[in-house]
Parts: sequence; structure tokens; C-alpha cells
Amino acid sequence: MDTSYPREHPRAPTPRKADGAAHTALTLGAPRPPPRDHLIWSVFSTLYLNVCCLGFLALAYSIKARDQKVAGDLEAAGRLGSKAKCYNILATMWALVLPLLLLALVVTGALHLSRLAKDSAAFFSTKFDDSDYD
Repeated sequence: MDTSYPREHPRAPTPRKADGAAHTALTLGAPRPPPRDHLIWSVFSTLYLNVCCLGFLALAYSIKARDQKVAGDLEAAGRLGSKAKCYNILATMWALVLPLLLLALVVTGALHLSRLAKDSAAFFSTKFDDSDYD
């Protein structure tokens, strides 16, 4: 049983130099970190901040990004992770802006109604004489 890692095909041709010696090429450089898929944020956005289904879209792109990362296509994983991040930001902003906007509308509506009630109370409390109709 072959337990060597990484497993190589036994019939794979090995590159040989002109003199018959095998050679290996190494690429040196700092390894890039894998792209982020923002899966936890997407799950949170789906469960708690799912305004206009933006959280669900973020979750779908996060899962696609993770699949591409596992498959080894880091460029596609980065692109899909970026889309998931954008949808998560939109979902979070909508979840924060809509309640604040609703609160502002309720406060301004209450202020307007209180002024309207005060003016109408003053109108109905006026007394008219018979001489006002002449």
C-alpha cells in the first residue's frame, strides 16, 4: 500500500534533462492567503437581516465562493466572495437604515399630529356671536 503524500500517478512521466537526470522546478514566493467567503456573516444576514432577500443572495454567493475555493479556483472564489461581501453590506445597511427611517417618520408624524390637534382645538374653542353672521 502506497501511503506517500502527495500521491502521484505511478505511470506519470518524470521530466528528464538531456543527460537523463530528473529535475524539479520550485516557485518561491510568499503564499497568498485564500480569499474570504464571508459565510458566517452571510448566515447571520440571512437569519436576522434578510431585507429584500439580500441575506439569502449573500449566502448563495458565499457558498459558491467556498465551493470554488475548495475546487482550487482562487480567482473565482475571490470574485464570488467579493459579491457576497457587497450583498452582506447592503443587507446590514438596509437593516440599520429602515428602522431609523421608520422611527424618524413616526416622530415627525407625531409632532405634526400634535400641532394639528392643538390648532384644531383652538378652532373649535372659539365662540361665535350672532353679530358675526350679519
